Amino acid sequence: MQRSMSHTEDEDDPFPVDDNLFTETFSLESVYTLMGEEVRIKQLFGADLGVAAPVWEAALHLCRYLEDQSVELRGKRLIELGAGTGVVGIVAARLGAEVTLTDLPLALPQLEANVSANKPSGGWPSLPPTVLPLSWGEDHMNFSSDWDLVLCADIIYLPETYPLLVETLAHLCGKGAPAYLSSKMRKEHGTAAFYEEYLPSRFNVELVYQDDKQNNNIYRASLKTNQ
Repeated sequence: MQRSMSHTEDEDDPFPVDDNLFTETFSLESVYTLMGEEVRIKQLFGADLGVAAPVWEAALHLCRYLEDQSVELRGKRLIELGAGTGVVGIVAARLGAEVTLTDLPLALPQLEANVSANKPSGGWPSLPPTVLPLSWGEDHMNFSSDWDLVLCADIIYLPETYPLLVETLAHLCGKGAPAYLSSKMRKEHGTAAFYEEYLPSRFNVELVYQDDKQNNNIYRASLKTNQ
């Protein structure tokens, strides 16, 4: 699944190759204060959702990075890939970004529920977040290339999807949008290979944040001009 670890979860989660993490269905609601916004995120754990269920630490790292770098979000057109619970995009929308949240179809009900639960009391400052299905390398051409930002949080874990993700990112960033990708660097899934081999085939890639204790990196990628 394309997705976003809760502050109550084990920091050293070994991300299993089998993504059916949860055999029983249950829900958990967590409250996060990110970029000055308090959001309530429902996480529906079940075999169907698998890795799309939790808020992964990489999503929280990405929010904090955007805040620390004073990245302007108001009025920006932003798309998030593998949004999972939607926490990154929802925070951005509350700050005035025009947000499109994408994931595989099974994850969309959770995304839609979290969008509804986090509508500001005065209404969305821009447009309500749009929730759409997106399967990398299959239907990305249905989406515009005219974005200001492309965001990805902890979606690099299935090597067979790496070429499909690069193809999708190349289309979405086609008009110059930078992509910010936050990842827990899992050796068992070859996460580093994505950033060292796959992504550089089409993008200029820069490591902009590194947390060795949490084993989390954030990269900024921009499409090569000769692509």
